[in-house]
Amino acid sequence: MISFKQTIHELSSFLTTPNSDWSFCTLSFLVVFIIFFAGYLYINKYQKAWQKAYVVLFGLMFAYKADGTLMVLLPTTTLLSWFLTKKMMRLRRGKPRKIGFSIVILIELMPLLYYKYSNLTLDVLNHLLRSNFAPLQLLLPIGISFYTFQAISYTIDVYKEHFTKKTNLLDYCFYLTFFPLLIAGPITRAHILIPQINTPQLTNKQLINTGLWLIICGMLKKALVADYLAQYNNWIFADPLAYTGFENLMGVLGFTLQIYCDFSGYSDMAIGIAALMGFQLPNNFNSPYQSLNLTEFWHRWHITLSQWFRDYIYIPLGGNRKGELNTYRNTIITMTIAGLWHGASGMFALWGSLHGIGLTVHKFACNRGFNKIPNTIYVKIFCWTITFTYISVAWIFFRSHDIHTALNIIGKITTDLHLIDIQNFINARLLWIMLLAVSLELHSIRQSDYKWLQQKFIALPWIAKLVIFLFVLQLVINLSQNNIQPFIYTQF
Repeated sequence: MISFKQTIHELSSFLTTPNSDWSFCTLSFLVVFIIFFAGYLYINKYQKAWQKAYVVLFGLMFAYKADGTLMVLLPTTTLLSWFLTKKMMRLRRGKPRKIGFSIVILIELMPLLYYKYSNLTLDVLNHLLRSNFAPLQLLLPIGISFYTFQAISYTIDVYKEHFTKKTNLLDYCFYLTFFPLLIAGPITRAHILIPQINTPQLTNKQLINTGLWLIICGMLKKALVADYLAQYNNWIFADPLAYTGFENLMGVLGFTLQIYCDFSGYSDMAIGIAALMGFQLPNNFNSPYQSLNLTEFWHRWHITLSQWFRDYIYIPLGGNRKGELNTYRNTIITMTIAGLWHGASGMFALWGSLHGIGLTVHKFACNRGFNKIPNTIYVKIFCWTITFTYISVAWIFFRSHDIHTALNIIGKITTDLHLIDIQNFINARLLWIMLLAVSLELHSIRQSDYKWLQQKFIALPWIAKLVIFLFVLQLVINLSQNNIQPFIYTQF
């Protein structure tokens, strides 16, 4: 018989032991969340301050469980950001406040710059100065890019008086440590989340049902599609020369779908969990691979990040207000920075630059009247093919460890495609290619059809919803026992 002391010891050990596999898709998280959620509903009967403090404490526990002592940065960033922003707004308008604003932004950026870009800076210095600075042994704190960007957006919006609501420390802690957003977003602005903190919609049945639907969709995307496809994709990108051109092509298509299902799966679960708690978060994906051009793609892909870079980088650079050439320059600069946001390496910068060039070409074509071509089915097919191909090729540079790997993959695809390889691949990996094809087909459904499916699920009796959820959960548990993959965007 298990003693009470032993139970307490095991629970304490679990809560205080970081686990890099800790995520929304683990059974341990589900158990902990159910316990947390029961407490959340109970505390809701009492003062709102207690409920908010309870969520903040759980967020800090979640952060520690995911990343250990490095997550001390989170409360430190939270306290400094709130305090310094408050002090900045007390400064006299004009130059004093501008200087204060610059200092606050720099301080908020310091942890991100140190942990993420120190070694890149050292590499550049070694190259320019012919020096030999040794790289620093640094571990990137999980989610640092996301909560740093949320802190910066709050400071900018307060400075520009786009967000005028006075925010107390507890509300700000809630905003920056809200655990569904902590690891990989979506990046949520202060004006969206903070007004909801005191009035969560716990009785909104539509919101709760939508949340459950999103959690189910997210788990299926992540565990059923992304993690299964990843196993083969990893082999291709590790050694592309060991495989045929068609096998490399399938690896590229596999990763194109994998990164979407992985990241949108996380976003779905994050938005869904928040919905169960009564909070509406912004949508982060909208069938991006249906896009007919790159501009549309970035309106559909990682929407909150795209909007962040638009509002805080592209527009301050001048946006499209200072002539055609400056617009192209601003586009390329913004996308290159967006690439570097994903990682401190030349491959990410190259990936961002490729998208910047692609967006520039699209803007150039639109300025020359190409957007006035009749929108026939043949034009749509042509535009989609070009767009999807370009996006997939760009993903090669995103996923590859170095330029040689990327060029080897492209070289194999362009010079080593044979019809016999197609048949051999189908015979060897029929289930994999069927999953790829089915997932691409499901991604292509119309938004109206997706909403219809969602509403059909919402209309089901609660017992049917529970059965579906338990079935999906069991499927996820069975699949994740042997091939669990960390969320791709946890490294950013």
